[in-house]
Amino acid sequence: MKRTLFTLATAIASAATTVVCAAVPPMPASAATLGSAIVVQDQSSLRAAPRDSALQQTVLWQGEVLEVRGERMDYLQVWDHKRERGGFVRASDVRRVSLTEADGPALLSVLRFVRDTPGAEAMGIGLTAAYLQAAPAAAIAGEQGALAFDALGTFADRLARRASAPPASTAAGKAGGAALSAHLDVASGYGVRFTTYEVEGRMQVCYDGEAFRRLLAMPAASADQRARAALALTRPECTNPDLPAHERARLQDWQAQVLEKVDVAGLPSYLRNRVQMRRAGLWGAVAFQQARKDGAQAAGAAASRALAEFAGVSKSDLPDEDQPAYNDAAMRVSAVRWALVPAAVPVVDAKRPAVVVQPGAPGETCVLLVDAQHGAREPLVRRCTYGVVWTASATVNREGNAVALAVQPLEGWRELWVLRKAGGDWVVDVLPPAPTSPETGYAEWAGWVPGGQQMLVAREARGQGRYRKSFEVVRIDGLSTERVTGDVAALPVFQRWQDAGWKRETLSLR
Repeated sequence: MKRTLFTLATAIASAATTVVCAAVPPMPASAATLGSAIVVQDQSSLRAAPRDSALQQTVLWQGEVLEVRGERMDYLQVWDHKRERGGFVRASDVRRVSLTEADGPALLSVLRFVRDTPGAEAMGIGLTAAYLQAAPAAAIAGEQGALAFDALGTFADRLARRASAPPASTAAGKAGGAALSAHLDVASGYGVRFTTYEVEGRMQVCYDGEAFRRLLAMPAASADQRARAALALTRPECTNPDLPAHERARLQDWQAQVLEKVDVAGLPSYLRNRVQMRRAGLWGAVAFQQARKDGAQAAGAAASRALAEFAGVSKSDLPDEDQPAYNDAAMRVSAVRWALVPAAVPVVDAKRPAVVVQPGAPGETCVLLVDAQHGAREPLVRRCTYGVVWTASATVNREGNAVALAVQPLEGWRELWVLRKAGGDWVVDVLPPAPTSPETGYAEWAGWVPGGQQMLVAREARGQGRYRKSFEVVRIDGLSTERVTGDVAALPVFQRWQDAGWKRETLSLR
């Protein structure tokens, strides 16, 4: 019995049209007759005798499988292969299952119900294991098999999300943490694999997605199932933050191919929006990687695709829970939007400086500010970066004492460099999207205020669990914010002096 139910890992690793049961030795006659049982109640007791006062052998958790060997009153006599011990468990704490082909439809019906029940992930994984063992190969190759793999992936992904949530400090939260740890252990016992990453001092747990990859390879999978699988396989938070740049680029290319397998035409509007938002953010990331490798102009096609996918999102059909994803997609697309604008040849004269770039150390790009008297050999100021310099964004104010430039050091994070004249020298100040560790966001120039003392800036960022969008009047000297608002209409100076080109191209006014 133990080897029969615990061959889920083998079943998933094999072709989606078969389940490897032929190599499993037949169950003993008694076990085949009495079947097995899946624990449905957390902290169920395995006792030495069929009574509540009997010694508790161990604590059982939902999803664990037991071999049934007999019945005594309202108890089942069982054998726990995981712990290699027998005992008695209340019949109401388990669900008896049989692995015959005739029982497959009943197991699938229970699976449909449990799939949308939060907190029942471990039990659902156990039921999926039972169904994959009971169902014939023909059923697994068809719609029923697609439903089973969809459910399995959903259970595992939801369990990983629960494990990644911030821990609670209350007694109830600690008890929930113990149950969550036990559920992860149960899932791992069935061959479901998880990966963990440390992100800002906390652990991010992610399902490895094997069931979803199998689902995408099945012709019988529906459009909705393919969409859910693709979204689960391309979660940005489940990308290893320590991946080298070339491996990260390769992963993003694969994720883009996964999302291309989803036909959004027949999807419900909310699900179509989710796919398009994910595509927009991913193509923005691809554009950044291409710009790093081959230069800013090489990223135009990917940035155009990112913008097209974002433009296809129907904002009126966004549920509240998808608003953060919508904002994140907007920031990721905004970060690379300058790839769509060809860089003009800088015009150098005596009154207005210009920005030019040249290679620095391996991987570096150096920004040089030049004018008619100061060429590239002796620039007014020079600063190098490993980020992407979007030279098409360079703009000089009317007084010629300040230059704004968009520089993207990280995927989804674009800063605003302000090259300004301070006395007789030029200096470079950097305005980040937010005063937090880089996550997602952008800071962009929105216009110059006449007088050479102020500039308009739009900033949008998510960091440390907080989201903020603002429109600001910023002093050029020191980049201190003089006025700020979340509603651009509430700032008359911003309304009057905002640049027409910025207003036409920006996504901050969406």
